[in-house]
Amino acid sequence: MSLPKREMEELRPWVERTVKKVLGFSEPTVITAALHCLGKGMDKRKTIDQLRPILDDSAGSFVERLFESLEESRHIRSSKGAGEKNRKRDLKDVFGDDADMGGIKELPQDATAPKRKRTPRFEEVEEPEVIPGPPPESPGMLTKMQIKQMMETATRQIEERKKQLSFSSSGPTASTHLEPTPAATFMNDAIEKARKAAELQARISSQLAMKPGILGALGNTGPHNLVALANLHAMGIAPPKVEIREVNKPTPLILDELGRTVDATGKEVELTHRMPTLKANIRAVKREQFRQQLKEKPGEDLESTSYFDQRVNITPAQRARKGFKFHEQGRFEKIAQRIRTKAQLEKLQTEIAQAAKKTGIQASTKLALITPKKELGDGEVPHVEWWDSYIVPTNIYLENLAFTVDVTIFWNVPNMCLFSPVDTDKTVTLGVYLTKKEQKKLRRQTRREAQKELQERVRLGLMPPPEPKVRISNLMRVLGTEAVQDPTKVEAHVRAQMAKRQKAHEDANAARKLTAEQRKEKKIKKIKEDLTHGVHIAVYRIRNLHNPSKKFKVEANANQLYLTGTVVLHRDVNTVVVEGGPKSQKKFKRLMMNRIKWQERNTKREDPDFDDETKRNNKCYLIWEGTAKERSFGDMKFKQCPTENMAREHFKKHGTEHYWDLALSQSVLEGTDD
Repeated sequence: MSLPKREMEELRPWVERTVKKVLGFSEPTVITAALHCLGKGMDKRKTIDQLRPILDDSAGSFVERLFESLEESRHIRSSKGAGEKNRKRDLKDVFGDDADMGGIKELPQDATAPKRKRTPRFEEVEEPEVIPGPPPESPGMLTKMQIKQMMETATRQIEERKKQLSFSSSGPTASTHLEPTPAATFMNDAIEKARKAAELQARISSQLAMKPGILGALGNTGPHNLVALANLHAMGIAPPKVEIREVNKPTPLILDELGRTVDATGKEVELTHRMPTLKANIRAVKREQFRQQLKEKPGEDLESTSYFDQRVNITPAQRARKGFKFHEQGRFEKIAQRIRTKAQLEKLQTEIAQAAKKTGIQASTKLALITPKKELGDGEVPHVEWWDSYIVPTNIYLENLAFTVDVTIFWNVPNMCLFSPVDTDKTVTLGVYLTKKEQKKLRRQTRREAQKELQERVRLGLMPPPEPKVRISNLMRVLGTEAVQDPTKVEAHVRAQMAKRQKAHEDANAARKLTAEQRKEKKIKKIKEDLTHGVHIAVYRIRNLHNPSKKFKVEANANQLYLTGTVVLHRDVNTVVVEGGPKSQKKFKRLMMNRIKWQERNTKREDPDFDDETKRNNKCYLIWEGTAKERSFGDMKFKQCPTENMAREHFKKHGTEHYWDLALSQSVLEGTDD
């Protein structure tokens, strides 16, 4: 059976409490679904089916508690209704059969009463005069006879009480405390109920007086009402006085001789004139009022809360407001003029470079620029020119030498005997390598010799003869009659021999097998080469080495081939120096010249300073390769050198600055050719 809407609203608090008790929090979806099921009059099983998609496993327990709450709410409402009925019954017992709880009912309007017309605004409403007739007896009022009887009964009870008190004081065994008689108790209850009825009657009268148009006849206090109020005043239980306020009416508009609005005293009154405006202006005013209210509203004291942390800055990050940026007049004209001047200068430099290239002086000029110079003062003459410094020893001072040798037309060519630091007097012998056929023949001869030696030892009695090599295939041929007499035993013996031979073979292989450490040492020994007769060195130059992938390949391969050296990173002159054996150098050279594709760009983390032209023309050059007596560098490491002096100092610390000079000069010459 479906429930009415009013009862559904009364059940909503019960359902909310049940949801919070079962789930631990309030869920509007579950509350709405539960009220829907109760409103449709579903039983427990259907309700569980409806709520199972929302509550899953807890649907059964929730529905049980929901129906228990429903029964409890119905029981409370039924008991509440019964209590109201009991109160009505008590009043009926006190005031008579015809009395009800209110004491006064609103009388319906007379059907013959004239109907009021609807009057326009600001006009006085003329109420029809109601001629009071003889008031009918109200069933809720106390008559004179009833009041007189009540007073006589109260007087009689008081006299009886006095007699009982005097009698109890004279008697020795009288009790000091007497219970009130049933009549006195009934009288007190009646007086209390009468006072409540009078208060209710006065309140209703005041409300009717506020609305005289509803019940005009009841607006005036009739004789019966006056009698009842007088009796209650005589008994000392009269209700409080209620002032009847006049009905507020619109204030009349008063105009003076000039047509201005004035009040009752004649003072001019300024009226608020409502002017038509846009909704946008109204919203702006409301928004401003709301902001003022927010400013006036006191903020919460965050420091008093237990979650306040003084270390946290409560000021939120605000985005800087961008404004207009005005430029001075002529600023961009100056920038354009500067760009045009720079373009003309570059064009002039290009023409000069082309002319110098044709004459052949450009390479010499650039080489002279990169040659290290000694700082000289103004007007100071160097002792030795830079072109003579390569042939004049550093420990000889030219000032102390006296050139007494005459200059002739004959040339003196010195006989310079320079020997390589890696030359040796030992003759190099090449190893002998056999062909496959020769290797097999040599193996057969070795095995034959070993077998002959074994037979000689058996013949001399130095060792027992070996057991016959029996297999399943030659079992009958080797053993003969023994295999026929007990084949099972013979087969087991043969299989044991086969297992023994297999185990001996595997043990021999395991004994010859190298351990993990030995295999590692063998591999390292194979890669490492004998460098006692000299170290092979190779110097490479790369235009762009800012790709992390290519850096990793260079470093990883150098470490795997046990090469030493260094990598100096400088713009357009990235120098790679590697030191090691000839085989490792051969593999590393193939890596640098063929395997690595220097023009590819396979990462986004390259240096953005280099233009696309440099990346397209990226290439690796082998500058020099030769031998030295010993290594100059340690493990392969990268060194970033922003300037040429830093790069030269890095090589100079290891005694190999000529590597850098060679790489830099070739880079300059290459730029000249371009």
